[in-house]
Amino acid sequence: MRIGIAQLWQETNTFNPLPTTRADFESFGLLRGDELIAKMAETNEPGGFIQSLRKWPEKPELVGLVRLPAWPSGTATRETFDWIQQEIVAALKQAGPLDALLVALHGAMVSEGRPDVEGEILATMREIVGAKLPLVATLDLHANVTRRMVAAADALVLYHTAPHVDVFETGERGAAVLRRILVDGVKPVKAIVKIPAVVPAERANTQDPTSVSSDFRRELQALEARDDVVTAGLATVQPWLDIPEFGSAVLVTTTGDAELACREAERIAGMVWKHRRDYLATIVPLEEAVREAYECKDGLVVLGDPADATTAGAPGDSTWVLSELLKYDWPRGALITMVAPEVVAAAGRLPAGTTLKTAIGGKRDTRFSKPIEVTAVVERTFDSAFTLNGHLGRNMAIDMGRSALLRVGDVRIVVTSRSGPHFAPELFHAAGLDPYTQNVLIAKSPCGFRAAYAPRAVKILLVRAPGCAPSDYWTYPYEQIPRPLWPWDEFEWTPKAEVIR
Repeated sequence: MRIGIAQLWQETNTFNPLPTTRADFESFGLLRGDELIAKMAETNEPGGFIQSLRKWPEKPELVGLVRLPAWPSGTATRETFDWIQQEIVAALKQAGPLDALLVALHGAMVSEGRPDVEGEILATMREIVGAKLPLVATLDLHANVTRRMVAAADALVLYHTAPHVDVFETGERGAAVLRRILVDGVKPVKAIVKIPAVVPAERANTQDPTSVSSDFRRELQALEARDDVVTAGLATVQPWLDIPEFGSAVLVTTTGDAELACREAERIAGMVWKHRRDYLATIVPLEEAVREAYECKDGLVVLGDPADATTAGAPGDSTWVLSELLKYDWPRGALITMVAPEVVAAAGRLPAGTTLKTAIGGKRDTRFSKPIEVTAVVERTFDSAFTLNGHLGRNMAIDMGRSALLRVGDVRIVVTSRSGPHFAPELFHAAGLDPYTQNVLIAKSPCGFRAAYAPRAVKILLVRAPGCAPSDYWTYPYEQIPRPLWPWDEFEWTPKAEVIR
């Protein structure tokens, strides 16, 4: 028994002007063949695949195909898509005969002229391996699930959590689903309901027992506990995609009962539609949020900056929040991050303790931000390489390149050469800082940062500022999305499932 394992992971934000290129994948962690199995055995969905398969009594041969990861950013170029497709085709042909495929995908990748990258890649894989070979894929909860994706895979297994703290476990679930198909002989029947709604990410917190998202998580997990259900998932979609087949989705796969699949998919979709307004978050104007953080004298205040969230594909060099922080004195310090390779290079040419006068920010995101001049003390330069655990990662290697720690008054700016998890405590630790002792910390993330900071912050506020990943995205110019679509439009809707075999 030979089982192929592959990964394609990139989340696109079509408002980000920076294109995603082949170099972004190569610098993040491209792996081919046996190296994938060796290096990903404990990491994220591939690790869940590998560890589960190694426990099978049949002892299948694990065939590493290719791992293609890039950090969330702008639309991929045509050349990048062609290269990705070539890599996957070559890996499949080189692997030889396979008995099944496990594929870890994000589900919201867009390339120039190709709004459904994962749908095309799954269709390509299906064409190569044939109609009968079992193919199971995992998806992020923020995937834009399309009919083409559903048709190409025997089953799609989605994260159940946001913050995403079940990525490894989703890989385990994917392997369990594959076993039911490959070993037990289950013939999956898939039902999808495409919901004409796109909900904000800020309140999609499945770990908050008071949120409606946690109710949906429990409903889905209860369905998956049934013997006649293979998998059940809700994709609330990455909101910053201007593409045609756009919207949330519920997907229920059963052991052959199409009526059950449709009924449960429609039931969950109806619940989501009924509670769609519960996802609307309270966003605090920037000046008010920073002032409130300043007035909170005891404990850590975390300000989420969703509009510049690098986890949502924003460029990570907005200057709006930084400018406001610099108006105050912070006795225990303020922490903020910035992607600015040219500033890192300039700081690297100076000894520690030297003053650097430089423009910072507003060079990657020229649409919503502009550079500001700062006179900063270069405290140190360092390599921002660490292992991410928690939201988005389990034993996930991160390398954001050479970085610098700058101080302007009481505000410390962690400046990196590359984008990455600009919320992670591990990033601040790499800079030699304890993020939990500060007056205020800026997390460039809409929701996921809560996994790290909610237990220890005295207050968390979401900031309203311009950027590529705004909370009020429906006020931005979308040209390709289907209409009607909530919250752009108000209308009545009744769920209707489609069976895709």
